[in-house]
Amino acid sequence: MGIIVVDLFITLDGVYQGPGGAEEDTSGGFELGGWQGAYFDDETGESIDAGIDRLQALLLGRTTYDIFAGYWPNVSDEEPIAAKFNAVPKFVASRTLSDPSWAGTTVVRDVATEVAAIRDRFDEIHVIGSGDLTRSLIAEGLVDRLNLWVYPIVLGSGKRLWAEGFVPTAFALAEPPKAFPKGAVQLVFERAGDPVTGFDMAAEAPLA
Repeated sequence: MGIIVVDLFITLDGVYQGPGGAEEDTSGGFELGGWQGAYFDDETGESIDAGIDRLQALLLGRTTYDIFAGYWPNVSDEEPIAAKFNAVPKFVASRTLSDPSWAGTTVVRDVATEVAAIRDRFDEIHVIGSGDLTRSLIAEGLVDRLNLWVYPIVLGSGKRLWAEGFVPTAFALAEPPKAFPKGAVQLVFERAGDPVTGFDMAAEAPLA
């Protein structure tokens, strides 16, 4: 059985919307797109590229799929990321899409039942962006690794990963954190079951 890895660029206040460009995702009237670029450096790029090199398939939510499908097929395969994304099998979670335009795409109707079977076919399936899908996958216990690039910026609006109704979940660090020159930090987590709550810190504190 392979693993499902979520790759997500996220702000300090949990916003993942439109990191790559001003017009990437303006849904909901979002006007702050393109916030990732100011913090991009060679080391961050190498970290992102390493994950892309490992992936054998893409699993995307409908919004991210539409963004990718409208861009990557039009980029020359001389560009390594385009070559990778255009070549690997792609899966898009959607209840309404019937005729995907991006070659090599399969539509997933039922995340809970279909994704587990897909995971058995590949060593690493990567979910990029796709916050709504990520929340659904975590709720179903289908995320094996959460790979976050956290950027030192607060936007105050936009789509947030840690939205109301998120299934309570504990994570454990899978790798040491990596800090990059312009302030981004990479955090890699693995699921660690249910959160442990109910501690009384005052009662647990040692006596002086």
